[in-house]
Formats: sequence, structure tokens, C-alpha cells
Amino acid sequence: MLSISRKIIIGVIDWFYKPFKRFIPQETFRYAATGGGNLFLDIFLYFIIYNFVLHKQIVELPFVAISAHIAAFIIVFPITFTTGFVLAKYVTFTSSPLSGKKQLFRYGLSVIGAILMNYFLLKLFVESFEIYPTPSKMITAIFVVSYSYLSQRFFTFKTHKKG
Repeated sequence: MLSISRKIIIGVIDWFYKPFKRFIPQETFRYAATGGGNLFLDIFLYFIIYNFVLHKQIVELPFVAISAHIAAFIIVFPITFTTGFVLAKYVTFTSSPLSGKKQLFRYGLSVIGAILMNYFLLKLFVESFEIYPTPSKMITAIFVVSYSYLSQRFFTFKTHKKG
């Protein structure tokens, strides 16, 4: 099933890539497409969870209270972590010689940075700048996507060694 899905996704992305062939490397285009799809999923799920599941209310746990905008991020994260890794490994960075375990470990490390960026930027935009949570998530995504691409290309799914 993964192989068929992979072929379909790559086929569709590569079909759309043809007009951009002279301007952007295929790997970068695939990252933009898969990352964009995963980002859309992330923002869509965040919006649904924040507005319709959590009803914009603080989540009271026995040991801590979590603001709705942070709780929505925590709930959505495992979903987009998984889809992001699978798309990066099997669609975008397919020529990496690193083992899947090493890639997953490195992906986890790079995602820790993304989590910290998400957390602090969401806190900054929502609580300090008083921007609504969903637009704040979109602004935050610009910074996180840039960081994620660089860390995945040059660390997580590294394709060649210096030298």
C-alpha cells in the first residue's frame, strides 16, 4: 500500500513540477509540495481542534492548566509528525543513504527545535502581540517550515558527506 501511495504522490507532484524544472531542484519542489500539504493538514487540524473540540477553552489537567492554543498544538503534533516523516522519507528525500532508524532519530531531534519554535512563537504572537491563534499559527509556520527544510535537507536526510 505504501509503495502504491508513494508512486501516486510522486507522480502527481512530478507532473506539476514540469513547468518549474528550470527554476527549482526537484527535491526542493517535492519538499514544498509535501511540506505544504502537511502544513495545510496541520493548520486545518489546529483550527478544528482549537475551535470545535477545545472550544477555545483552557484545558484543565490534574497537575496543570494548558491554554487552548497550546493544547491544540500538542494534540495535532503527533499526527503531523508522523505524516511529515513519512512524506519526507518516502517522497522528498528518497536518496538518503542513512538508515530509517537514524533518519527517525534525527527527524525527532530536528522536530524538537520545531516544537520549541512553535511554542515560543505561538506564545509571543497570541499572548504578547494579541494576534488570533490561527493566524499566529500561520505566521509561526513560515519560520518553522524554513528551519525544518534546512534541518531535514542537511541533517535528517543528509545525502552526502562533506569532503
